[in-house]
Amino acid sequence: MADVKPRIRLDRKEVRKGETIDVKTLVSHIMETGLRKDASGKIIPRMIINTFTCELNGTFVFGCDLESAVSANPYFEFKFKPEESGTLKFTWIDDEGTRIEATETITVT
Repeated sequence: MADVKPRIRLDRKEVRKGETIDVKTLVSHIMETGLRKDASGKIIPRMIINTFTCELNGTFVFGCDLESAVSANPYFEFKFKPEESGTLKFTWIDDEGTRIEATETITVT
């Protein structure tokens, strides 16, 4: 999972204070439920992303907890009104504690 490069799309990287920005993210992950069996009949262990967060300069913007019903390669779309310029930090954490992180910079004028 260390090679995973999430895809992040902001509808714009410069926004006026009080305007809304659209954020879209997609990360590659198998999201194995723990309910399937392999060819030999052994249960494939659960391996899902269980937490997603987005922060702007360390302040929480959006987050959610995921369950095994979420499909592979989870996609999130949300809107928010940034109050300051800075770095958006996106973090996905899976059952093994593996962290997938990405950042984007935005400017508020």
